Amino acid sequence: MTQQHTRHRRFALAGLALSVVIGLGACSSGSDTPAGNQNSGTGGGHGAPAGAKIIAQPAAGAKDVAPGEPVKVSVTDGTIQTVTLTNAEGKQVQGQLTEDKRTWNTAEPLGYGKTYTWNGTAIGGDGQPVQLSGSFDTVTPRKQLHGQLNVGDNQTYGIAMPIALTFPSKVTDKAAVEKALTVETTPKTEGSWAWLEGDTSVHWRPKEYYKPETQVKVTAKLYGVKMGDGVYGKEDVSASFKIGRSQIVKGNTQTHRMQVIRDGQQVADYPVSYGLDSDPGRVTNSGTHIVMSKHATYSMSNPRYNYTDVNVPWAVRISNNGEFIHGLAASMWAQGKKNISHGCLNLSPKNAKEYYDGVLPGDPVEIEGSTQKLGPEDGDYADWTYSWEDWTAKSALKNS
Repeated sequence: MTQQHTRHRRFALAGLALSVVIGLGACSSGSDTPAGNQNSGTGGGHGAPAGAKIIAQPAAGAKDVAPGEPVKVSVTDGTIQTVTLTNAEGKQVQGQLTEDKRTWNTAEPLGYGKTYTWNGTAIGGDGQPVQLSGSFDTVTPRKQLHGQLNVGDNQTYGIAMPIALTFPSKVTDKAAVEKALTVETTPKTEGSWAWLEGDTSVHWRPKEYYKPETQVKVTAKLYGVKMGDGVYGKEDVSASFKIGRSQIVKGNTQTHRMQVIRDGQQVADYPVSYGLDSDPGRVTNSGTHIVMSKHATYSMSNPRYNYTDVNVPWAVRISNNGEFIHGLAASMWAQGKKNISHGCLNLSPKNAKEYYDGVLPGDPVEIEGSTQKLGPEDGDYADWTYSWEDWTAKSALKNS
């Protein structure tokens, strides 16, 4: 799979959840009411115009500010005249003022281990200027983590394709990471994130299979996100892809058949030899598998059963526990009659090639009839082994 990485950012969004009222020493225009308690002159108090109140986030004096949080200046009882945020080298951070001139937001991220200085002026309802000033420091991470997506730009996937974001080590603050993740779909598709595999991977899957031709965009704004224990996100990643036609494989280990249903119509019915039913180590698991990859040839090895480097044609991986759909001329005598494989679905080379040519990563393969069931422990793409209730229960946000 390919993925699109945003370029490594020189700067990162900053901000602890800190705010402070700065520069409250504006004149009171003759009122005895303290500046911090004045109103805008529309009811209450003496009706006198109030001095501007500037709130900066992060506040002046803040330390170890976490990049990835909002960086902004807001004003009550007045409007912003100027705002600058400057790094230690004198470069100004790009920002944008709202139309009502009451809020200024950064338009680019800040950097790790940097000192930034606020400067600016607001004018209050009393006509008096209030100054913004002060500096804050962003954090120097103990470690930065990079996330890798399993999907890539401009690719086409099947209707069961999960989105997986995987990290090289465990994420402690899973909720903070999940807040930085978005999935946009057209048409709108209900889905949820779930943390799997020892908290090193978070997956998104729809509640039901995607509708064909759905457009999907996943964005992981990880840079500057505090992941826990001094660990922060290294860079953002994103990908835009689409879902292709609907194709579902339905297999039954007892009938020794495999049907291919494309856009609601059966287009193939192949004789198959599944895994040997009498051996739990060889049986093909029942449950919803997902096509993970395909290979024109693949070398099969299973030391437990005394075979290595057996090359098979037109191999389609449907789990990480050794299950494939592939061609095998040597088992054609059993295909459609008897299960003798080591867990794979054996087809004739001709039928395997025909299936191989039309398959997409993310196609579901629904198998029934065997004594063993596919479970969450059976590989990276066991997402559909969970009920929707169990799946959503693994979201860090929905259960925080």
